[in-house]
Amino acid sequence: FSFRKMYTLLSGLWKYTFQKDEYNVLILGLDNAGKTTYLEQTKIKFTKNYQGMNLNKITTTVGLNIGKIDIGHVRLNFWDLGGQEELQSLWDKYFAESHAVIYIVDSSDTERIDESKDAFGRCVYVVCQSCNCVFIPHRLVIFYSFFSFTEKMISNAQLQGVPLLVLANKQDLQECMTVPSVKQVFFETSEKFGGRDCNIMGISALKGEGVREGILWLVESIKNNSVVRPPMQKEIT
Repeated sequence: FSFRKMYTLLSGLWKYTFQKDEYNVLILGLDNAGKTTYLEQTKIKFTKNYQGMNLNKITTTVGLNIGKIDIGHVRLNFWDLGGQEELQSLWDKYFAESHAVIYIVDSSDTERIDESKDAFGRCVYVVCQSCNCVFIPHRLVIFYSFFSFTEKMISNAQLQGVPLLVLANKQDLQECMTVPSVKQVFFETSEKFGGRDCNIMGISALKGEGVREGILWLVESIKNNSVVRPPMQKEIT
């Protein structure tokens, strides 16, 4: 048994025991979409004894919120970016270091969606046939996504192959967009998300519904894409 083999074995054992694969995840979406509430719920779901902020008192993010969770030997670092119009120009500054993107939509605010359609000129209707999406059957939601963001993401080489998890938030509210209401325009247009894993889910960030399922899917997609976008490896702390 050679010294080289012994070193390789011990080195691998040390890495498995004391290192985590770290990945950076962007959380994007318009202001008041529920991004910070979603981040807090994620930390509550995956961090033992975590004492989070009062979810009913969360205010609009101005700048950046950060958070992290550990799942096995994977650590996810979250960057929750402000969604105000004047801050959206900063989103692509984080693309190069990101391993995944979570895009959150307020599915209950139909007036804001119309406002966004006017501001961006057009919008995209996301369908499973066009982006190879994975659907969780009991949470199937088809919803609006903003053209300027998807176009920038798809065409940006810094995000090539990066998994995308799009969440239609506030599905617990009666006034949220339903599948039938969106199906009226379902086949009018479509937009491909490129060669990436894409999942579309309905959630309630406030109640925590759908949060765990989405994160577990994201972890597997990030790991599957790790050859293209390797993790950062750091000692467990």
